[in-house]
Amino acid sequence: MNALELARRLKAQFGELISEAAEFRGETTVKLSDAERVVEVCRFAKEQLGCNYLVDISSIDNYGDDPRFTIVYHLSTFEEPVHFRLKTDVGEEKNELPTVTTVWAGADWHEREIYDMMGVRFRGHPDLRRILMWDGYPYFPLRKDFPLAGRPSELPDVAFTETTPMAGGPFVTIAGGKDTIAREPRVRIPETDALETNARLERRRDIKEAHGKAFGPGPIEPRK
Repeated sequence: MNALELARRLKAQFGELISEAAEFRGETTVKLSDAERVVEVCRFAKEQLGCNYLVDISSIDNYGDDPRFTIVYHLSTFEEPVHFRLKTDVGEEKNELPTVTTVWAGADWHEREIYDMMGVRFRGHPDLRRILMWDGYPYFPLRKDFPLAGRPSELPDVAFTETTPMAGGPFVTIAGGKDTIAREPRVRIPETDALETNARLERRRDIKEAHGKAFGPGPIEPRK
């Protein structure tokens, strides 16, 4: 059974709750229209379709849209390595959906990370607390309205954060630019604003001619 067949069986069971399967770059995805039914759908996927491995749960911040958050369940089978994805949306006002730890125990840390980084709650989770940031930290760092340099915060006698100086740094996104390569470089040489990305050999040649080396990061003294 391939991923498309798994998706079709899921739709046959739940009807209009499940979207038609979408395929993109070798990945098959279906969408669940009612996040409150996610446990039921996941249990069927595990017990009837053999999706006994929860690879990951990830989250997307659809900042500016409603529903704001999309939760993505990456499912797989052990017998024949088949992967497919189940998505569902959660609005910012409700900001909560049921935990799937009753289906896969391994969902525990995935859900805690989403709660910590994105602020989405998982109702019924056995131990829903922050996993990376400290208890009491007031922000959710993976939300799109959280600045790249961070926010200053202080929790007396526990921890604090300061804004990170980013001006001129090698991984700072450059506003504008003719294409994605120019806007989001992997390495930038501040003195020249030249770009280099590991996967683009044509840029390596330009940088090597200018600086004598085809790699960064950071300032490279020009050849004399």
